[in-house]
Amino acid sequence: MDFRSARFEVVARELIEPLRRFLFRRTDSATAEDVLSEVLLICWRRFDEMPTEPLPWAYGVARHCLANAVRAGRRHHRLLARIASVDPPQATIRPEIDADERIAVALRALRSSDAELLRLWAWEDLSPREIAVVLGLSVNAATIRLHRARQRLGIELERAGLRKTGRPAGYEESTEGKRA
Repeated sequence: MDFRSARFEVVARELIEPLRRFLFRRTDSATAEDVLSEVLLICWRRFDEMPTEPLPWAYGVARHCLANAVRAGRRHHRLLARIASVDPPQATIRPEIDADERIAVALRALRSSDAELLRLWAWEDLSPREIAVVLGLSVNAATIRLHRARQRLGIELERAGLRKTGRPAGYEESTEGKRA
């Protein structure tokens, strides 16, 4: 094994699990594994271009690869829709929607850029600085967009019945100085 391969193995070991979690939160397991393989291949090919902090860069690569996979999935679903129009399937009854599904609905109601910001912040536990690297933004722009996305999510959660107040997401009222 040459020196480059050995260095890549060390970096890949650090990237695999965070990238796998990143992808599994955004798509089904089969697509996530396929995209992960593609991301690792790109990381190998562009190993010399990788920054010293490779994870945010790799998240950016994963976002692009996942977007390609999503486009391919849409083409596949359009084909299935055309086939189904010839021989439509029987209707099924959907069970009651639970809280997790309502959160997913609230995220889907947001612009895709807002939902992605929130996923990077909440699911990947990235700071605005790291989010800026992933999305190719300035730190200031990432901070402002994250703030606005959190506000929009709060509105959508209220619509979904998961939040009753008009306060921003993450707001906790201080009880300091109040009598019990």
